[in-house]
Amino acid sequence: MSENVKKDILLDVQHLKKYFSTPRGMLHAVDDVSFQIERGKTLGIVGESGCGKSTIGRSILRLLEPTSGKVIFDGQDITALNKNEMRALRQKMQIIFQDPFSSLDPRMTVSQTIEEPLKLHGIIKDKKQREQRVLQLMETVGLAERLYDTYPHELDGGRRQRIGIARALAMKPKFIVCDEPVSALDVSIQAQILNLMEDIQAKEGLTYIFITHDLSVVNHFADDIAVMYMGRMVEKAPSEKLFENPIHPYTQALLSAIPVPDIHHQMKRIVLKGEVTSPIEPKPICRFAARCPYACDQCMHSEPEFKEVEPDHWVACHVKG
Repeated sequence: MSENVKKDILLDVQHLKKYFSTPRGMLHAVDDVSFQIERGKTLGIVGESGCGKSTIGRSILRLLEPTSGKVIFDGQDITALNKNEMRALRQKMQIIFQDPFSSLDPRMTVSQTIEEPLKLHGIIKDKKQREQRVLQLMETVGLAERLYDTYPHELDGGRRQRIGIARALAMKPKFIVCDEPVSALDVSIQAQILNLMEDIQAKEGLTYIFITHDLSVVNHFADDIAVMYMGRMVEKAPSEKLFENPIHPYTQALLSAIPVPDIHHQMKRIVLKGEVTSPIEPKPICRFAARCPYACDQCMHSEPEFKEVEPDHWVACHVKG
């Protein structure tokens, strides 16, 4: 408990699991994941498609009900809350979705979309005050006032994502899950959105989970980075430390795949071979073993423990850990 007070932990995820029933058995989308995030910090969660990173974000917010585990937000276990209690808490916990077009109602204008959560939660009952709050939010995220009555289909991807950010900020949250918020945008627009989100975080003291498959993006945005593989967290460390000293073989392979804008730079790619393990009823072994160049006999017989190998650097690996 003293450690939590010392570090001012806003989010404490303990042994989170999310399984889905399939005709072939239970699919282990998230399997025994634990981590903490300090108030005002950003945790980047990275990994290839299907690794469970988006499921973590949605399970934390209970958009998907966790199979088991605890999610302690600001000292309160939200997995024990009923629907009404959770509804009230959602004012403090928001999400920015990956595709800004599909996450917006095409029949609602920019102002109506941003105003909706204020009306639903009865935060500002006076219509004039709501309009002022909407205009304030539009200014915060860089949307011109002339776009007040426009519809999503009239705007480009960057402006649509700014609507999503404004909507998430409307409730004055403490914590936002950013689920690949720039992956559907052009590179130049990505930089604008990331800079905007950093500025807002600095002004409002927000805490982020930033989910992405792009390590080069998360390197500059996150304080800490967690690497996911097949539902398990395999490495977690401060961003700078992870890039300087990646320990898990999967993390090393991911980092080797980052493009370097220098034709004279000798690329040392780590090419992963072998079959991807099925996430349905996985055996209690290392899930990366079939693709790992360092796999040993122990990897094929037991699951590695996620442990701290140096201060703030956690790894799940029999060989490297």
